[in-house]
Amino acid sequence: MRDEVPSTVARSDDKAVRTYKKTLQSAEESYGDGERAHRTAYASLKHTHEKVGDHWEPKESKGPSDPQAAQGAPASLERPKGTAQGVDANASEGHLRDVARRLGIEDPRRLDRADLVSAIEKANERSTRRARERDRRGR
Repeated sequence: MRDEVPSTVARSDDKAVRTYKKTLQSAEESYGDGERAHRTAYASLKHTHEKVGDHWEPKESKGPSDPQAAQGAPASLERPKGTAQGVDANASEGHLRDVARRLGIEDPRRLDRADLVSAIEKANERSTRRARERDRRGR
């Protein structure tokens, strides 16, 4: 089951894998196999999980993670806004600082909300890139 999902989802808990898979299957029935179905699956996952490093973790509370997700369809297609790449941009600053510390971001207290989200996005990207390189090398 985990080999049928993106690597970041595969490295996550069972609920994240199930959420992504079930939504993807439903979206493929509606939209066909393609980018739209995968975007829908990620959108669903981002309501219950947040990206931390190279995997997804359950969020403290369910709901949209960024302004794009908050719009819902069809507004999100008609007037797209930037996403936070899986970072729960709607979480408290305290939570964002905690995530930043866990990811090794130096002195997260000096960063405002927007800078915290951006720093976490970058740290997540680096962590995912390293994990994918390890996966390719067979570790």
